[in-house]
Amino acid sequence: MKPASSQAPPAPEGRERVHTRVREGVRRRHNWVQLMKFCAVGGSGYVVNLAVFSLSVEVAGLHHLVAATAAFVVAVTNNFWWNRHWTFGAAEGHAGFQAARFFAVSVGAFLFAAVILEVLVSGVEMAEIPAQAISIVAATPLNFVGNKMWSFGRRSDD
Repeated sequence: MKPASSQAPPAPEGRERVHTRVREGVRRRHNWVQLMKFCAVGGSGYVVNLAVFSLSVEVAGLHHLVAATAAFVVAVTNNFWWNRHWTFGAAEGHAGFQAARFFAVSVGAFLFAAVILEVLVSGVEMAEIPAQAISIVAATPLNFVGNKMWSFGRRSDD
């Protein structure tokens, strides 16, 4: 009879633990370049988002969460195209699957940002436009990791 092992069995082939993948990913220069591209695309989306948000709040008089939703819808379309073709170079993948995943990740990040926006506006009584700016920045890391690992992730190692 074999003695019981104190170590957990290794993960099945191709199913590495998330923390191991993240640790290895941080060490790759390619990932930092992608992050910079993602931030550049995000910067353009950030400007589009804040412009639509500002017009929605200041001109149309919409509630800040409705304005944030309108701004999200406009910016997410631009960001998907640029991230798919430039940041992640995933144009050869199936656009429909990538769009669905990108949208799912973006909605998750948007909901996180909306909570922050609501806390800043209603709880802290911060002005709406700076609160929106902060909430978008706070959600950016979630958006990058989700899109890197799931929306545009490659099956093989980079």
